[in-house]
Amino acid sequence: MDPNERGDSVIRLHGKVGIVTGGASGIGKAIALALAEAGADVAITDLNEPAGQATVKELEATGRNAFFQKADVSKGEEARRLIEAAIGRFGRLDILINNAGLQHVAPIQDFPEEKWDLLIGVMLTGAFLLTKYAFPQMIRQRFGRIINIASAHGLVASPFKAAYVSAKHGLLGLTKVIALEGAPHNITAVAVCPGYVRTPLVERQIADQAKTHGISEQEVMEQVLLARQAVKRLLEPEEVADLVVFLCGDHASGITGAHIAMDLGWTAH
Repeated sequence: MDPNERGDSVIRLHGKVGIVTGGASGIGKAIALALAEAGADVAITDLNEPAGQATVKELEATGRNAFFQKADVSKGEEARRLIEAAIGRFGRLDILINNAGLQHVAPIQDFPEEKWDLLIGVMLTGAFLLTKYAFPQMIRQRFGRIINIASAHGLVASPFKAAYVSAKHGLLGLTKVIALEGAPHNITAVAVCPGYVRTPLVERQIADQAKTHGISEQEVMEQVLLARQAVKRLLEPEEVADLVVFLCGDHASGITGAHIAMDLGWTAH
């Protein structure tokens, strides 16, 4: 039993190294901070460099080592360089959090093809590419935790979100394949499926949905976002981060190839 990992109810990740994509804000930032607070060194990537550098300062304030590298994770070369940078800086790579995401809301007949390519590229292809380049190091270590931040939209669909729903459904399938291939090497893979989380992405989505449906933003909250949820509130990013940290520890070594719905009862219907 590793005393850094087990022995009480607190997850300890001392000596571990993680990468968080989309780590400059929202869920990604909350996860990066939670990993650092649990003792891990953390690399983050995002397209927003000023916000990413600001997050690094917050991570370093926890006493952990951290760095930011701007990357478009949908591009193979940039994904590879990110993985290599983390291994070069820290000497190992234990945790990969595929969190980067974006949204576009439009009817199928009006959905821009370039937006489809962008969303699928970032959320599905990006997760594949980073996993591909992280796998050799994790296999050498005989340890890895790959957490894919999916969505309740990986389990159910909503209108006007063709690319997002397709990417998140695909991410659940990718998670299962990673789990099967990683099992002989002590590499686990889990998809976390939150409902609506209080993030800049969701705040923009509320405005987009109001425009698409021709209703107020308050009506979007009541009639669209929270209509299917049993608990009528938004999740906080820190709630998702706490679950992710648990999944990164030895306590969760038996959880792999699974999706975990954290959707306030949305998919219980």
